[in-house]
Amino acid sequence: MELELWQAGLLVFVGIIAGFLNVMAGGGSLLTVPVMVFMGLPGPVANGTNRIAILAQNLTAIATFARKGFSDFKLSLTLAACALPGAIAGAMVGTQLEGVWFNRALALIMLGVMLVMHFDKGKRDQAASHQPTRQQLLRGHLMMVGAGFWGGFIQLGVGFILMPILNRVMGLDLVRTNMHKVFIVATYTIAALAVFASQVQLLWVVGLALALGNSIGGYLGAHFTVTRGEKLIRTVLNLVLVAFIAKLLLFP
Repeated sequence: MELELWQAGLLVFVGIIAGFLNVMAGGGSLLTVPVMVFMGLPGPVANGTNRIAILAQNLTAIATFARKGFSDFKLSLTLAACALPGAIAGAMVGTQLEGVWFNRALALIMLGVMLVMHFDKGKRDQAASHQPTRQQLLRGHLMMVGAGFWGGFIQLGVGFILMPILNRVMGLDLVRTNMHKVFIVATYTIAALAVFASQVQLLWVVGLALALGNSIGGYLGAHFTVTRGEKLIRTVLNLVLVAFIAKLLLFP
């Protein structure tokens, strides 16, 4: 596929928005994948090509968090290791994916996340004030297998699955939730990208143009996560959830 200048510009622009949303909350791939399909890419190709940008975005975010003093690579690595088998299995299914039949289920998941985070604010803030207990760590690691499967399968909305696991189940504050989230996604994306590359023809030029935008957005998302904290994250998350729920339910 020959990439025209306007197409490259569109991919970079959409990538910036998607990268910011992915790091701050989630749902950025709900912008990037449809744009690639609009440009004529088949569903599995767009799904796989999107992983190039996702990897670049999260590597940038990891580095940004680390430079600002936010890192816990030991815990991030064990969580990512649990997500990895699910991601590989999900990617194998995702290479055969056609259509958008998952939209309504995803909308219900996001609606549930928004309601839990809104009505359980006091309990969440209390839980986020201490280190995860052994039970919280065990539950969080087990649930990463399912989160990894969804991420490998379609990636769309995986942030809305990972954030409740890290924040609600494990009791981490939203800044550290995003810190771990970007490491987990970067790790399993390497495996998912390898699976897609072996099964479908990825468009690397398209992926690299998108990756440039996602990297810029990923840096901005990590920067604002650290400097503006939980209040901004919560606001962005709720706005994104409302917008995508409306889109998925009313305009499938």
